[in-house]
Amino acid sequence: MLPAIVRVSHLINPSPLPHSGRRLPLPSADCARYDTLFLCDLRNPKYLVTGISPLSRMERFFTGSSINKNKKMVEQLQHYGVIKSKKVAEVMETIDRALFVPDGTPPYVDSPMPIGYNATISAPHMHATCLDLLEQNLQPGMHALDVGSGTGYLTACFSMMVGPQGRAVGVEHISELAADSIKNIEKSAAAPFLKEGSLSIHVGDGRLGWPDAAPYDAIHVGAAAPEIPQPLLDQLKPGGRMVIPVGNIFQDLKVVDKNPDGSIKVRSETSVRYVPLTSRDAAAWLLNQACCSSPLPVTPRPDC
Repeated sequence: MLPAIVRVSHLINPSPLPHSGRRLPLPSADCARYDTLFLCDLRNPKYLVTGISPLSRMERFFTGSSINKNKKMVEQLQHYGVIKSKKVAEVMETIDRALFVPDGTPPYVDSPMPIGYNATISAPHMHATCLDLLEQNLQPGMHALDVGSGTGYLTACFSMMVGPQGRAVGVEHISELAADSIKNIEKSAAAPFLKEGSLSIHVGDGRLGWPDAAPYDAIHVGAAAPEIPQPLLDQLKPGGRMVIPVGNIFQDLKVVDKNPDGSIKVRSETSVRYVPLTSRDAAAWLLNQACCSSPLPVTPRPDC
């Protein structure tokens, strides 16, 4: 839960960044430092907001209905090479992101958005990246686990990919978010899967996975662990793949493949910064520390 990729937030600075993440001049005091590890929306510093994308403020160019805007968001992600898979594009067009963000939040801007409870929904480009990495393990009839399922967006996407003969399971440790995610899914194209039971959302400790529907062909983890939790490795099917951020201060998005003989192969996809796979209180503490230790010339918060 609480995904937080670093380098810059387009809620703070609308200028596009190159994917290299190289250091750039700081335009003004109210813009994020491009090389910092913690980024905070200085206009609302209780939230940690992050993301790197060439699609800055892309929603402002969109007109028409919500469905048309969602389609244009996907087309932009394809244009910039973020979405490489036709199937991923189809699923992201089908599941309208607007249904999974709070009212009043711009859903199609390529940036993480706060969803309450010190949590965020990942930026569209990050959802696309994880779906691309897991596509071959999200075929019809397969089982998928979404740890830290938040508002339910990625779990809904999983269900569309594995279909009614598969299983898509979301595990969220914040009960209020889990309840909200069910309502969100009920309004989406994934609603029939929820009704039929092939899609389910559960309240629980994501570090323990969800054994009832194991083994899983695909596991996505939306928060960082200091090391890959053994229960998740145990619940990964031979031939399956897990995508998980691993590390403490410095983290990598790991792609974990379980070979048919049960051996594990791990590679790093990219450097990231996520909040920890832990309790609500611990995640809130980290968010507060990130904002209080900001390198920017801002007035400290009263609780810092």
